[in-house]
Amino acid sequence: MKRTKIQLTMFVGLFLSVVATLVLAAQDKYTLQVPNGLAFSEFKGYEDWQAVAPSQTDAQNVMRLILANPVMIDAYKEGVPGNGKPFPDGSKIAKIEWRPKQITDPPFSAKTPDTVPGDLIEVEFIAKDSKRFSDTHGWGYGMFDYDAASGTFKPATEASKPPQGHNAKCGATCHTLAASKDYIFTAYAKR
Repeated sequence: MKRTKIQLTMFVGLFLSVVATLVLAAQDKYTLQVPNGLAFSEFKGYEDWQAVAPSQTDAQNVMRLILANPVMIDAYKEGVPGNGKPFPDGSKIAKIEWRPKQITDPPFSAKTPDTVPGDLIEVEFIAKDSKRFSDTHGWGYGMFDYDAASGTFKPATEASKPPQGHNAKCGATCHTLAASKDYIFTAYAKR
């Protein structure tokens, strides 16, 4: 009887330490920051932001959902950037990226399978702050790679796909292609 109590106590202790470790690991994303740039914590709640539009990139085999905070959604609804006005400071975008996968379960597999998000790959953030990011047209960028094995994020690096620099300027060169749209590629899709 005494041996059973000791084993049970050891099992409960081990179980609690594993649970505590998993809880701490799962919540550390809000402590991450791109060096000299955006912090994950600046985008807390992005999971509940309104969708701007989906995007699929065949070249990278990526499926994206672009979300925006209320400040940016309001600007889109007022016609920005098509009306010639820039997005206001405080505008933020989150891009969630997955590997596409096809549904093979009925009813979708009958003729043409639907393509849906598969494994999470990364989350990218963009924020408008004209003073803080004056050298990149008012926009700061950050990309965080997701590791499915550990369930954690880490700042993207030169080894990421696509390679990323180590500061808030990491997306500025690419977004120069959208200069006429205040450096934002994705238009607010009709609903």
